[in-house]
Amino acid sequence: MFALACTALLSTVQSASAAPAAKTLGTTHTVQDGETLYRIARAENVPGGWQALASANKISSPYTLMAGQVLTLPSDTSPSAPTKASPSTYTVQPGDTLYRIAHKYQVPGGWQALADANDVYRFDRLAIGQVLVLPDGSSSPAGDTTTTKAATPAKAATTTKAATPAKATTTKTATPAKTYANNLDGWIKESLDVMAQHGIPGSYNGIYRNLMRESSGNPKAINLWDSNAAKGIPSKGLLQVIDPTFQAYHVPGTSWDIYDPVANITAACNYAYHRYGSIDNVNGPY
Repeated sequence: MFALACTALLSTVQSASAAPAAKTLGTTHTVQDGETLYRIARAENVPGGWQALASANKISSPYTLMAGQVLTLPSDTSPSAPTKASPSTYTVQPGDTLYRIAHKYQVPGGWQALADANDVYRFDRLAIGQVLVLPDGSSSPAGDTTTTKAATPAKAATTTKAATPAKATTTKTATPAKTYANNLDGWIKESLDVMAQHGIPGSYNGIYRNLMRESSGNPKAINLWDSNAAKGIPSKGLLQVIDPTFQAYHVPGTSWDIYDPVANITAACNYAYHRYGSIDNVNGPY
C-alpha cells in the first residue's frame, strides 16, 4: 500500500534540545524507531550530511533503515568540523506542497528530508507564510528573483518611409479541446496525457492492472479495515491512495479531490515513479 511507504518515513520526529557532541573517529550509531539518514547525520554532525552517511554504509535509494541497524559514521567525523553557514529558508506560498518545494529547490533527500528538517508530521498542514528551513545542498530561493531592465530610449526618426500596405491576415480556426469519456477507459487515457506533460512514465496496461487489483475500477472505493484505516488515514479511490501520499504527489492541473479518478491515478503514478520507477513495475500490494 502507498500508506506504508509514506507513514514509515514520517512516523515520529524527535527534537533535540542541544546539538550533540561530535563523535570520535570510527564510532557507530544504532538506528532507533522512526529515524532517517537525514536526522541521524544532523544529530551526529556528519560532514557531508546524509549522503556521506548513506555512502559509508552502502545504502542506496529508497534509503530504508531498520530499528536496531548499526551504522558506521564516516571516519572523518570530528569536533573540529567547520561551522555551517546559516541555512536557507523558504516561505510557503498558496498551493505549495512538500514535494513541490523539494523538487523546485532540488532538496537532497527530497520531500522526506524537507519534512524531517522542519518537523512536519502532516503533508496537508503547510500554512501560507510558514517559513521552512531548506536542508544543506538545496538551491537558494534567492535565485527566484527576476530583474527588470530599464526601457531603451526610442531613437529619433531620421527618414520618413512610405507606409507599407497592411497584409491580409488569416484567421485560424481554434483546435477544439480534447475530450475524454467519463468512464474507466477515459480516466486512464486522460491521466496518461497529464502524466506525459509532467514526464511521469506509465502505460495503459500498467495502470489498468493495478487499479483493478486495488479497487476493481471503483473510484469511490475506500478501505476501512486495514492498519491505515486504524490510524485514521484509509486508502481511497481507484489506486487506493492515503491522504498524505495524495497531498505529497498531487500533480498540478488535476483536482485536489482524492476521489477524482484522474487526480487519484496521476498522483499514484507519480508516487510509483519516484518509488519504483514506474507504475508498470508495480505487480502487487505497495
